[in-house]
This record gives sequence, C-alpha cells and structure tokens, in this order.
Amino acid sequence: MARVTSMRLLPSRAPAAVLDPVVRALAALGVTPNMLSVAGLLGNGVAGFLVARGDLVAGGIVMLLASALDMLDGALARRTGKATRFGALLDSTFDRLSEAAVLFGVLLHTLDRGHDEQAALAFVAIVGSLMVSYVRARGEGLGVSMTDGLFTRPERVVVLGVALLFGWLRAALWVLAVLTMLTASQRLFLGARALARDSGEDGDR
Repeated sequence: MARVTSMRLLPSRAPAAVLDPVVRALAALGVTPNMLSVAGLLGNGVAGFLVARGDLVAGGIVMLLASALDMLDGALARRTGKATRFGALLDSTFDRLSEAAVLFGVLLHTLDRGHDEQAALAFVAIVGSLMVSYVRARGEGLGVSMTDGLFTRPERVVVLGVALLFGWLRAALWVLAVLTMLTASQRLFLGARALARDSGEDGDR
C-alpha cells in the first residue's frame, strides 16, 4: 500500500511516558478496548446533550475526558493482544459518531439562540470532519494510506474543547469549518497524486 504523509499540528499519540501507566492499569482491571470505545461514544453523547442545553463548560469537560479514551483503546488493544479488525472498525465508527454528537449539540445550541451563522458553521464542520475520514477510508480502499493531515481528530477535539471551556465558540467554528474542508481537500489532492504516480494516470475520470 502506498503511503501519503503530510504535516500534522499535533502528534497522533500521547507520549509513552503518559500513556503506558494508564494502559497498564486498565489492562490489570480487565478493561477491554471495545469497552473504551463504547464509553467514549456514550461520554460524547452526554457532552452533546449538555452543549445543546447550554451547559458549554460541562459539555467541554465531558467531551475532552471522553475523547481522551480514543488515545487509550488502540494502545490497550496492542498491549493486551486484543487488536482485531472488528475493534478497529468499531473504534473508527464510534469516533465519527462521537464527533458528530458534540457538533450536533453545538448546532442545536446555536439554533436555539438564533445564531444562524454559527449553526451553518457547525453543519459545515460536521460535514468536513466526516469528509476527512471518508477520503482516508476511500483512499485506503484504493491502496493509498493517508493517516496524516493538517487538521485531524486530535486537533479538532482540542479546538472544540477549548472553545467550549472559554466561550470562544464562534471563532472555533470558523476554524473547524475552514480547516476540516481544507484537510479533506489536502488528502484528496495527495491521494490523487499518489494514485496517478502508481498507475500512470493523470487523476482524471
């Protein structure tokens, strides 16, 4: 499989010195990777509900805690030897649902307060985040690995979480809307170039 790499704003994994002790403790308690995936989805669902009702700070805290589980399930799977294709599929699917749940809460919150601009930006951010993942998935189906990108899930979680905590929602939504679409376009361009290089095509259909 050809691999496309590009710059990232944040590392894809937490430092081992931070991650390893937590993973060891979870393994000792008998926690499974799929448990973490389910807990992350439920937590983000609660965060979306809190944001929708206007409890932005509480929603931001719950979202950051629930999303932190995303850094643990893969590491736990590798440590315990429980990494499976189904687990990877479940993790990726729940990640998309988790992100959409919180942004949907933001959408409802902004609509309830008559902030049409922010509601539109929240919708674009939802679509953009899904497109970032879709381009990667479609590319990998065609033999091109695209795990990197300018604005992937860790960056999106941090931006939205900080915005909810400090009341910077409008600015964050602009960042999310613009940079998710830019990242999807970035991956599409890099993937098309890699496919053309491998097959001798010019990228046109």
